[in-house]
Amino acid sequence: MSIATSSVQIGRRPGPVTLTDDAVRKVTELLADEPGSEGLALRVAVRPGGCSGYSYDMFFDAELADDDVVRSFSDVKVAVDPESAELLKGATLDYRDGLQGAGFHITNPNASRTCGCGSSFS
Repeated sequence: MSIATSSVQIGRRPGPVTLTDDAVRKVTELLADEPGSEGLALRVAVRPGGCSGYSYDMFFDAELADDDVVRSFSDVKVAVDPESAELLKGATLDYRDGLQGAGFHITNPNASRTCGCGSSFS
């Protein structure tokens, strides 16, 4: 006689954006240059605008709202407002270093179209 079992995970919802190890390293490096960095979070947001309809916005933020989605990746705290969280669900933030295409890049499965610069989408 066999018994079928299923597993159920109980816990928080996954964060809207995941950071790669390279992104965590670069953000940690940038935070080290910021005065008072222990209270800062990397805010990742989506704003109307850009050549494709929405643009990504990233900056260090000391003020977190009660409804922000906040996740930690090593020592890096990432904050996303609820409206942006819906548009970023399942996105990955990566950092690339090199002669071409260096910088932060967001891979967003919700984007149906992106512009050539990679900083706006629809």
